[in-house]
Amino acid sequence: MQQITILGATGSIGVSTLDVLTRHPEKFEIFALTADRQWQVLAAQCRQHRPRYAVLCDESAAANLAQELKNNQCTTEVLVGRDALAEVAAHSDVDTVVAAIVGSAGLLPALAAARAGKKILLANKESLVMAGALFTQAVADHGAILLPIDSEHNAIFQCLPNHRSDYLQQGLISSGVRKILLTASGGPFRTTPLADLYHVTPEQACAHPNWSMGKKISVDSATMLNKGLELIEACWLFNTNPTHIEVVIHPQSVIHSLVEYIDGSVLAQMGNPDMRTPIAQALAWPDRIESGVASLDLILTAQLDFSAPDYQRFPCLRLAQEAAAAGATAPAILNAANEVAVAAFLNHQIRFDQISQVIESALMRLPLTEPASLDVVQNADSEARRVACSLIDSFS
Repeated sequence: MQQITILGATGSIGVSTLDVLTRHPEKFEIFALTADRQWQVLAAQCRQHRPRYAVLCDESAAANLAQELKNNQCTTEVLVGRDALAEVAAHSDVDTVVAAIVGSAGLLPALAAARAGKKILLANKESLVMAGALFTQAVADHGAILLPIDSEHNAIFQCLPNHRSDYLQQGLISSGVRKILLTASGGPFRTTPLADLYHVTPEQACAHPNWSMGKKISVDSATMLNKGLELIEACWLFNTNPTHIEVVIHPQSVIHSLVEYIDGSVLAQMGNPDMRTPIAQALAWPDRIESGVASLDLILTAQLDFSAPDYQRFPCLRLAQEAAAAGATAPAILNAANEVAVAAFLNHQIRFDQISQVIESALMRLPLTEPASLDVVQNADSEARRVACSLIDSFS
């Protein structure tokens, strides 16, 4: 019986994880559920799943949750604050941590899980984007198991050789891999006339054609910055570099990514666009369990399209690739500036096309340093946020 902590239980990944877990009560028990401030949703989850702990970062939300659970005779103990996130991630009774907090806020609890030697199901790509060297070293030093549950990285993982430790130690190319093909849907503006992107609204940017996601990641998908973050994450997960990763537009989101070998073989992982598939695969690894996802109907799918990304349409992808090549603190700066810019766009402070301008300006203005410690990473993050906020004020 695995004890599970879900960091970010009220988001789309958390909800999908709970759906898979409830199908296998004989295998999994929920230890802790966490959220930022959505106490009503978390209360409903606690009443249904009865975890030992519930964590909210917002104090008033935590007080509301505690009262609600008391009124419903639910014995779940409510904890509050970001330190409590790390506590339930690293607790000695926990076997598996689903790291699904969106953005940089997910770094510290995911790192706590790594240092506690947990099995980590990683959806928080920012942990590796911001602090890839520190995070992967913590995984190695403490005997943690790191399994990706982003659909693309999970697909790559499934298509790679079984001798995983070899490529983690010696590099991906040493395992006979020529390159990774990272697929992207192209989001809602794949064919939108470029002139029309000037007038894009937050509502339009969040209307992804294939996936149901939160607002921030939906905007990242629309700019393709999300694919850039995934490229950086893939470099750390699979011990490779950006020159061995090719981004391919695949609007149907049926092939979730591919791996090409030096003998010419190309392996692809396919399935319906449903996050329960990679979640179930990682939860049960190295075995398999039922996910609740319908079988892929190849006849109904009929046609699969592929194309190269248009960097004039998706400048954020270019910026992410440049940050990946530059290394050092460039990915942390990229991520922080993007988080600020996306929040400003969602708040109608800047235009959609100005998201990339904020990111590029932050990357140009800030010096790069080697992320030798968490303090260096956090300083780069805070400086990038300061510069991004200043730029947004100048736009206004």
